[in-house]
This record gives sequence, C-alpha cells and structure tokens, in this order.
Amino acid sequence: MGLRVAVAGVGWSGFSPTTAGISYKELMFEAARQAYADAGLDPRSEIDSFVCCSEDLEEGTSIFDEYVPDQLGAVQRPVQTVASDGLFGVATAVMLIRSGVASTVAVESHSKASDIVSTGRVDRFAMDPVLNRPLGVSATALAGLEMRRWLHVSDRSEAECAEVAARNRYHARNNPRASYADTSDPTPLFDPLTREQTAEPADGCVVLVLTDEEKASEGTVFIDGIGWSQDAPSVESREWDRAAAAERAARVAYERAGIDPSDVEIAEVDDTYAYKQLQHLDALGLDGLDPDRVNMSGGALGEGHLREANGLARALACIERLRAGDARVGLAQSWRGVPSTSAAVAVMRR
Repeated sequence: MGLRVAVAGVGWSGFSPTTAGISYKELMFEAARQAYADAGLDPRSEIDSFVCCSEDLEEGTSIFDEYVPDQLGAVQRPVQTVASDGLFGVATAVMLIRSGVASTVAVESHSKASDIVSTGRVDRFAMDPVLNRPLGVSATALAGLEMRRWLHVSDRSEAECAEVAARNRYHARNNPRASYADTSDPTPLFDPLTREQTAEPADGCVVLVLTDEEKASEGTVFIDGIGWSQDAPSVESREWDRAAAAERAARVAYERAGIDPSDVEIAEVDDTYAYKQLQHLDALGLDGLDPDRVNMSGGALGEGHLREANGLARALACIERLRAGDARVGLAQSWRGVPSTSAAVAVMRR
C-alpha cells in the first residue's frame, strides 16, 4: 500500500440550485476557508501544492487555471489543473504525496451550473467530434438508450430504478446540503428515463486537504486505495451493458487498499441517473450491500449534481460518515457522464 494519505480537512459551500449574487470565486474561498480551518493549516506556508478540477468548456474561460490561485491562498504556489472530475484530482494529490513531491495538498472542484446557459450544447460538444457530435443527439437521449439496454441485459426493472430515486431523496431529508429531497416528477425525459430519476444541477464547491500519514491525527480518515479508468469516447465502441470504467477503477482501488468488496461498509456512488447507481454497484461488486448504506447523503439525486465537483461531493459525504463512526471502511465513486464515461474510485478507512 505504501505511504498512507490522510484527509486533514474538508470544506464546502453552496449546494443550491442557484447562488445568485455569489461568484464561483466566493464559493471557492468559503469552501477553502472551512477546509483550512478544519485542517488547522495556513495555506500560504503549510500547503505544498494545490489541485483544481475544472473544464474550460463549462467555465466559459480559456486557461481557467489562471483564475483559481487567489481565492485558494495559492498565489505564486504550485497549482495543477485537472480537466476532469474531482476524484481524479484526489488521485493526483495522492500521487503527489506518495511520490514525495509534496506532503500536504489541497484539492478543489466547483460547480456554477446556474451560469451555464446551454448545458445540452456543452454536453454535445464533449461528444466524439467526428462520429457522434454531428448527429446532434443529447446526452439525456443517450442515457435513456443506455438505460433501456442495461435493463434488458441485467433483468432489472424500471421500478427498481424508481425505488433508488425515492430512497436517495428520503436519505437526503437529513442532509443540510440537499436541495432536491422533496422532488417527485415522473415526467418522461427519454424513455424509460424520467425526470425524478435524473439529478438536477446545483452550484457548490468542495475542498479537501490531504496530507501524509506522519502529519495525521488520531481518528483520521485515510485514502488507502484509488483507481481511475475510461471507456471508449465514441458511443459505437463503448460498453453499453455494464460500467466498464468503474469496474476497472474499483479493481485497482481494492488492490491498492488491500481489501475485498465485502469489506466495504458504506458507499457513496454516482447516481447522476438512478439506473447508474445500480449499474455502478454491480461494477464495484457491491450489489449485495444494504441499500440503506448506499448514498446515505442522498447522492446527487438528493443534493444536486455539481458537475466536476460531483466526485468530491461523494467523497465528502463518505468522509463525514467515517468521521462520525458510522463505518470503518467506505468507498466513493464518480462518473463524469455520458460524453467521457470516465470513472474513479477511492477506498477510505478510519
């Protein structure tokens, strides 16, 4: 397993359908301020490197990493930008620490989804530019097609997917970050996918501070294994009946952590669509885990979908449960969405 990486601090802000009058910089500043206070660290002198997860396409600004140092306390400090989901940023931080390049790293990702005027066009632009983008098919339509295919090959039912959505939103009622706990709308989006089975967008930011085990305090949560993978970028050549990227990422994360799926006690997995939660649990080998121990935060269906920060939101929820003593081994998993099909898995232990 090598050098263990500990979670020294966590912070969050927003988690609202819209944050009118608050810029992404203010969301980042507040989340970072909380994380540094939780870790008891001064970012200007005690954090060696910063990792931000953002995508120019969503931000509407080229070379977006130029706009992140000020509000993170990272001016003239090493800043890495990962154009991917937040859990990929965690993986980058883990590598920085285990390689000895840094001993303490802050990881940030955010969503200002309310500023995106044409989300559908952004998603379509992320599709394969030669084979898929010219077709003008929406990401939601592809999700509906994949859901239909997966239900057919897995012998699952639409009722099971609806149950996932209802359960996650029930869990969300006890979560102060949840914006969609009471959502109930069976309107079809792309058959068999319905609106209530689709995570709605939200603004928010999450910051994690990671450090090496020598600086960890008693009761710290450790990230003992992490893996990531990606399926084919074009819809013609990717797997349609299983979450192949999540399966490969989980295999690596379990091996790094030295555990089996049966050792996982709680899981926060991607539920961008309700059927994806079931598909991801199958890929992770957690299909037998008590449903009440899955997405106890309500997941993205309850909290809202934070775009590139969605993976950090799942990690944050898992860390909070482990810190509270609800379990000793937890797992967080992310999926970047229909265009890229990339996935990451982190195994955490207290």
